[in-house]
Amino acid sequence: AHALGFIFYAKSPRHVTPRRAAEIIRDLPPFVTAVGLFVNAGARDVERVLEQVALNLLQFHGEETPAFCAQFRLPYIKAVRVRAGLDLLQYAQLYSAARGLLPDAFVAGAHGGTGTAFDWSLIPRKLPLPVILSGGLNCENVANAIRRVGPWAVDVSSGVEASPGIKDPRKIAAFMKEVRSADG
Repeated sequence: AHALGFIFYAKSPRHVTPRRAAEIIRDLPPFVTAVGLFVNAGARDVERVLEQVALNLLQFHGEETPAFCAQFRLPYIKAVRVRAGLDLLQYAQLYSAARGLLPDAFVAGAHGGTGTAFDWSLIPRKLPLPVILSGGLNCENVANAIRRVGPWAVDVSSGVEASPGIKDPRKIAAFMKEVRSADG
């Protein structure tokens, strides 16, 4: 894994406190990116986390505007819940300052982490931002997803869990093995 995500969204079963995230990040090896995930947080809430946690990248999963995402001193990626009729090219142009676009499944009332896949053919092959594919990925489908979409990276959470918020080391190992097999 090249990045680890820390979810600062209280409604998520994967929610972590800034204090716990800071403890974990202090023990990360070099070159592992610490990503802070936020969903419709206020600017002051994001700043409070940044005061306590040494994040390298921000990930926004709500309806944050491009100006909101860009106001912090860190690079960011923007999640987009994909569904038919959404113009991903236009969305990528709107968030052109982002370091990447994270297509995820649209599930009404949820902002990710649902374990639901979406129709990968809805992702244009020539997006102007790197694609970090998310949404229902697991060890059974990630290799196919990589081959079909050709993303810059993949993002997984529920697909490697024993139960919501509890990671399963065997599922993580199987997922990583499949990622390497598709990459090679």
